[in-house]
This record gives sequence, C-alpha cells and structure tokens, in this order.
Amino acid sequence: MSTTDAPVSTRRERTGWYFYDWANSAFSTTVITVFLGPFLTTVTELAAGCELGADVCDGRVHPLGLSIAAGSYYPYLVSLSVFLTVFVLPVMGAVADRARRKKPLLAVTAFTGAAATIAMAFVTGDRYLLGGVLFLIANISGGASIVVYNSFLPRLAGPDDRDKVSSRGWAIGYLGGGLLLALNLVVVQSLSVDGDSQRTLDLARWCIVSAGVWWGLFTLLPLLWLQERPGEEAAATGGNVLTDGFRQLGKTIRGLRAYPLTLFFLLAYLVYNDGIQTVIALASQFGTEELHLEQATLIITILIVQFLAFGGALLLGAVATRIGARKTVLISLALWLGVVLAAFWIPEGRPVPFMILGAAIGLVLGGSQALSRSLFSQLIPAGKEGEYYGFYEISDKGTSWLGPLLFGLVFQLTSSYRLGIVSLVIFFVVGAILLALVPIRQAIVAAGNTPPKTL
Repeated sequence: MSTTDAPVSTRRERTGWYFYDWANSAFSTTVITVFLGPFLTTVTELAAGCELGADVCDGRVHPLGLSIAAGSYYPYLVSLSVFLTVFVLPVMGAVADRARRKKPLLAVTAFTGAAATIAMAFVTGDRYLLGGVLFLIANISGGASIVVYNSFLPRLAGPDDRDKVSSRGWAIGYLGGGLLLALNLVVVQSLSVDGDSQRTLDLARWCIVSAGVWWGLFTLLPLLWLQERPGEEAAATGGNVLTDGFRQLGKTIRGLRAYPLTLFFLLAYLVYNDGIQTVIALASQFGTEELHLEQATLIITILIVQFLAFGGALLLGAVATRIGARKTVLISLALWLGVVLAAFWIPEGRPVPFMILGAAIGLVLGGSQALSRSLFSQLIPAGKEGEYYGFYEISDKGTSWLGPLLFGLVFQLTSSYRLGIVSLVIFFVVGAILLALVPIRQAIVAAGNTPPKTL
C-alpha cells in the first residue's frame, strides 16, 4: 500500500485520530503556553534566593555547576528538551514504521508524558531541578507520541483529503485545549486571593496536574477507535522491532540524499516553526515578567487564541483547497511576522492590546501548523511515515530549540524580554524564503506520491 492509495477510513477511526489532538493539546496549552513558564520561573527564582512575588529578580541558579539567570532557566530547558529529541524522535519514528502494532507505542509514550505532568504536584518550594526533569520527560514523551500519531495520517486520507483531515485534527485539539483552560480559569478566578503569591503558585501547579489527567484519560479514545494499519516496512520485518528500527533509521538518514526537496522543505519548516513554537512557549513568561499582566489576563488571552485557532484552522484549511497549502502557509507566516513586530510595542500593564495580539495569533496559528503537517505528508516516501515525522516533530508542539536559545541569550545579555521577542523575526523571514523556494509539485512526484489537484 502506498500513500497515494490510502484505504478509506471510517468516521469512527478518524474521530479517534482527532481525539488524540484533543487529549495532548491540554499539555501544550495549559502547561507549556500558560502555566509552566511562569510557574517554573518562580520556583527557580526562589531557588536563586529571591522573594516570592518580587517584581525583579537578578538571582542565579547553578544546575550542574552552570551559572544561569533565573529568568533564562525555562527557555534553556526548552532548548535542552529539543536537543534530546533530536536523538529520540527519529528513532521512535523508525520503530513505529517497523512495528505491526502502533497503538501500544502510542499508549506508552502518551501515558509516560501524562504521568510526568501529573508528578508536577511534587514540585514545591525551590525544587526547580525536579520540575526541569519532569518537563523533559513529559515534553520528549509527548513529542514521541505525536510522531506515532502523525504517522497514521497518510493511511487515513488520500492526497486530496489530507489538508481537510489534518485541519480538523488541529481544530479539535485547540477546542479541547481551550475547554480545559477555561475550566482552569474558573478555578484560578474563584480561588485566587489578591496579594497571596503562594496560593497563586499552588493553583498553577494543580492546573498543570489537571492537564496530565486530561491527557491520560482522553488518550483512551484513540486507543479504542484507531485501527492498526501496518505499512510496508512493518510487513517486511520479522525481527526485533527496536533493533530493526535503529538499523532502518541509519538507512533513512543515508537515503535522505535521494529526496533533497523533501529535506529542503523540512529545513524550511524547522526554521519557521521554531519561531512559532517559541512564541507559544514563552508568551506567558513575556506577559508576566515584561508586561506585568495578571495570571487571569494571560489565561483569557490564551482562551481567545484557542477558540479563534479552532475557527482559524478550519478557515485556512478551506483557503488551502482554493489556492493550495503552500501559498496559505506563506500568507500565515507574513501575519506571524506582523505579530512579532507588534509585540515589541505592547505597553506594560495594558491587557487589551495583549488580548488583541492573541486574537491575531489565533487566526493564523492552527492553520499554519495543520497545513504544514498535511503538506509534509505529501513529501514522505511510502512506508516511512513514522521516520520522517520523527524528524518533523523535532520542532513541533512546543519543542523548539534555536528560538528559546536565542530568546534566553538575548535576555541574559540585555535583561529585555522585548528584544528577545523581536529577535524571533529572523525565523519567520528565513523560513518563508526557504518555503517559497521549494518546488512542491516536483518534490511530491520525486517522493513517489501523486500531487493533489491544488498546490
């Protein structure tokens, strides 16, 4: 079976696939986008000797003997997680392609990430190192689970339907992540006490835990409804899946030279999506530390992003059916560039401009990510979906590398979050230029697939 002759999937099976986006989006939304940055930064500041609730903290921590500004710990941690995923995710993709049953892999990786998120309940006092280790486990496991999840896409929909199916998955994911965040908003608003920084910290921790519970519970639906669809690599193997996966990964890396256009698209995606994921991961830290906005303002803004991203993913998916996915993604990147530049001028302590900026992000966020995923699926040789999505996932779902590293370095040198944000312009400009240079139709044919009618 090739990706050009994907079998017809049932509505129940596609719904099961959509619901893993619903399940894991709670982690990217509630944990990474809203609570973990400010929460772990505060815990790190306590470890650095700063007072709880202090407006300014110049303290430093020393993990493994390194001297790190407390405000740079979380961005550096995000970069470290991506560095580690470089070794983990491609191997997971190769194993998924060789396995006759993918659902057990999805279960192990998803439940490991959910368990690490729930264990954040033990990150109290100044235990910033425990929080960092649990984040690394959760983020890497989550990325591995999405590699397996994405590898189902080419076998659920043909070339002309893939943009639509991918967009629906992202849209439902944003809806699920937004719903849990709305529930957390109610909890934070109801139980917060003005001036009680410790209570705010405790509430943030339990909101993080709730995302782990949500992630674990809703993972049961895709495990029940998805069908096993082993590819050509799985059908051909009869040995040990793990060792065969490592061998196949080596062959894939050597064979990438045969698909230079696919590799070129992947490079473009890794660049511009690094910028997108950095904005997502560090927006709440920017809002609290630079703009001095209340936690409730940040949650409301992220809710605006989530629910507008639901409609935005469907809207851009519809636009892609008319003008093609690549052109639609390029339009979204131009809008992202405007968002980053506008963020530099947002006044301190003014929630309305921050919310307007969030609305603009919501309109382009879901579509740019969903269409990139479906567009990449067209460029993957048949039977190697997991392996190629392993490389793709290195810069997806909040696991960026260069962006947080640049942000952290700029902050450490200038003590300015505004300059850190505006430094991300380079990712959108370079990524858009690289994407515009990819001859998509030629790349799809070179990978052995049939191009969709509209590109």
